[in-house]
Amino acid sequence: MTLNLTCDGAVAVLTIDRPEKRNAMTFEMWSALPSLLDKVATDPTVGALVIQGTDHFSAGADISEFKTLRADPAGAKKYSEAVHAGERAIATLAKPTIAAITGVCVGGGCEIALACDLRVAAHDARFGITPAKLGIIYNATSTKRLVDAVGPAWASQILFTADLVDAETALRIGLVNELHTPDTVTTRARKLAETMATRSQVSIQGAKTIVKRITEGLPTEGEAVEALYESSVTSPDYAEGVQAFLEKRPPRF
Repeated sequence: MTLNLTCDGAVAVLTIDRPEKRNAMTFEMWSALPSLLDKVATDPTVGALVIQGTDHFSAGADISEFKTLRADPAGAKKYSEAVHAGERAIATLAKPTIAAITGVCVGGGCEIALACDLRVAAHDARFGITPAKLGIIYNATSTKRLVDAVGPAWASQILFTADLVDAETALRIGLVNELHTPDTVTTRARKLAETMATRSQVSIQGAKTIVKRITEGLPTEGEAVEALYESSVTSPDYAEGVQAFLEKRPPRF
């Protein structure tokens, strides 16, 4: 298995580490994602997660496995379920997630990046989602994440052509948040993660929940959202945040 999870203070770093295959994801790697994300979720010392590659972010799924593991409908279903369980584990993590993207970010690699809350990329990174070159229909949940990020017209172009998009275009259409030089991408991603880890997790988890409700077309008023507001007011974070403001000091969450 070639996924490495480490912790650096309050920031967890998940590294896709298969450089000889441009960090292509095997079935075993997809299958390992939920348990790795569960470790991040249950570690009280971790406030944010950075996902990165080595030289490349990820070239996507390892197509060499398809003739065996996806050779029939049952195999294809099992493989797809593993991919999307991994993607959902990232997308549903209550803590902030940042993709630090260098090199290629294609197919399943782009799926992983889109499951993160933020994407920070190198100026020379390239992006693409290429099922149209393989005769595969891209998963609906992942398609929605793409549409939410770039809109239906650009999502259609990316999916219909299977062409790669350069980093400047990715920034312009909303596929990534920021561009940096290749040697500073991971530093910037970790700095963002460190900042988020010092913020109120009550606020962040509430914001993640409301953003998700908006993108899923769920009501942003009602008992569920009111419960979020009420729990924040009675939280230790709220008391500390107000007290720190009055004392003109940084809050200690």
